[in-house]
Amino acid sequence: MEHVKALAIKALMTLVVLYLILGLGFEMSFGNVVLITLVLGVLSYLLGDLYILPKTSNMTATMADLGMAFLVIWLLGMALTDISAGTMAGAAILSAIVMAVGEYFFHKFMLKRDFTPGNRYRTSNQY
Repeated sequence: MEHVKALAIKALMTLVVLYLILGLGFEMSFGNVVLITLVLGVLSYLLGDLYILPKTSNMTATMADLGMAFLVIWLLGMALTDISAGTMAGAAILSAIVMAVGEYFFHKFMLKRDFTPGNRYRTSNQY
């Protein structure tokens, strides 16, 4: 049940950010925004939050999420829309930066609640 709550928080954060930037800012359809949200949410939760975060630090996991968000948003955005590669790259980096700020605080939540399996580095400098 704990992971369902964490995934719901992450999904809501991701959907809001991507809809504001991609949907309203770049006129991407809501369906495409939802699809990118689902793919990005699952990948970043499994890789960034459950794998990288427990083994490293909040900042390392946040930077990994930033890179992953950029690539997923950019590649899926180009595949799903007719937005040019350069414009989509700009939309993707803007989205990824905003997402990374949210991820930093989401990671604090994950660490504080001990959602992360095998968390070996529970020191105060990660919060």
